Amino acid sequence: MAEQVVAAPRKAAFDWKRVMFIALGLAFFFLFFFMNELPDAVDPAGKHFPLPPQGRMALGLFLMAAMWWIFEVMPIGATAIAIGLFQVLFGIRTADQAFKDFMDPSVWFIFGSVVMGLAFSHSGLTKRMAYKMLGIVGENTNFILLGTFLIVAGMTLLMAHTAVAAALFPLLMAIHSLYSDSDQPTKFGKGLFIGMAWTAGAGSIITYLGAARGVAGAGMFKKFTGGVEIGFFEFIYYNLPLGVVMVAVIWLIVIILFKPERPRIDGLRERVQGLAREMGPMSSKEKLVLVMVVVVLFLFMMKSFSPIPFFKDMDRAAIMIVATLGFFLFKVLGVEEMEGIPWNIILLFGGAMSIGYCLYDTKAAEWMAVSWVSWFQKAPWLLFVLAVSFFVLCMTNFIMNVAAIAITLPVSLVIAGYLGVAPHVIFFASLACAGMPFNLLIGAAPNAIAYESRQFTAGDFFIYGWVPSVVLMVLLGIFCYFIWPLMGMPVLTR
Repeated sequence: MAEQVVAAPRKAAFDWKRVMFIALGLAFFFLFFFMNELPDAVDPAGKHFPLPPQGRMALGLFLMAAMWWIFEVMPIGATAIAIGLFQVLFGIRTADQAFKDFMDPSVWFIFGSVVMGLAFSHSGLTKRMAYKMLGIVGENTNFILLGTFLIVAGMTLLMAHTAVAAALFPLLMAIHSLYSDSDQPTKFGKGLFIGMAWTAGAGSIITYLGAARGVAGAGMFKKFTGGVEIGFFEFIYYNLPLGVVMVAVIWLIVIILFKPERPRIDGLRERVQGLAREMGPMSSKEKLVLVMVVVVLFLFMMKSFSPIPFFKDMDRAAIMIVATLGFFLFKVLGVEEMEGIPWNIILLFGGAMSIGYCLYDTKAAEWMAVSWVSWFQKAPWLLFVLAVSFFVLCMTNFIMNVAAIAITLPVSLVIAGYLGVAPHVIFFASLACAGMPFNLLIGAAPNAIAYESRQFTAGDFFIYGWVPSVVLMVLLGIFCYFIWPLMGMPVLTR
């Protein structure tokens, strides 16, 4: 008998590219670690804002984390852990401060949103929604994308964009499975999920219910302007046109950049009608999920509008956890679903919160804001407004959008007074940019949730995100100079 020859397994090639970006990230950190003191930032009133050593190191950590996240040198959750570890090892912040941020209420809000999405998927509700929507929009892949984006944007008018993305993610997975039987990425899948993330951001700027940043920003605006309030309907009045235009533009960008391989899915309508009939009437689990969603929406609306302290003081994360416990209490979800939660995404946002608070606590964010905005203190008013907005757009890709507004708004409103720029245009332009971080996964929860589809890489998201970001800045210029003044928004004070 002839001896069987077994070939030795091929040795995996050494990943020099990965090592290079790991080293480059570390180089950024240690460059700032050993750097001499940087000059103070100075505002127009002559007030100095020094950058302490911890703030300088925080800037280096900020750049290192961005490099590692963009090029995915290791799982994004592991990079998030490194953020906390580096703060402790190099004395940037204490262990209590650095790691406590991983359990911040905002992280729990994202956790609850992800669990809500699991409940939609496990109960079968997402498939029912997908079949209904596909039966309406038909077989054209471009119209399927449009229908999906309209649903995403519409839901953000009533609930937080994080919850919307988590709830609709399984629906999008069901839609993509009808397009392709393969697990490999497709252009349609890339457009579907990246477009979902972008649209969730665009829709969330329209009402106060779309994200926490609106309410928080309005509170800061009232404080910094001596009591001027931005009402619920005033907020919608100015943001609705921009939000609608951005959703339409995002759809056009998606069908151009990610033109689907197939213009139609022939026989899709008949197929989904048959699948819908097989599902039969709504199950008790589906009804329970809908009830819990209604309860969550009711609590959010009561928090926003009720004068009763019990509701007004209720934390948003606690409201989401009400739904989470409800799903497990009524056995909509079980231990298998708990083990299937994408902890990589939860850790990602823990790290995002940690670096955001690190920049804020060490005065690095304040130093960056004053340095940037002060460069434009003698610029024409429109350039100044766009400069402020662009800074917010960049910052909100790295840290909490609420923090980006909190850092930028006070400084920009002070300088706006010297230029005769009305605070309203600063507020609305900044808030629009804070809601649309199109480049990095950590910029918003919908970005990270979309990433779980494995239809695109973090690098893809970063590169393609510049297209809607540039379009947003152009549209903001048009709105600030023409449209918002025509609608009655104060733009100049003199």
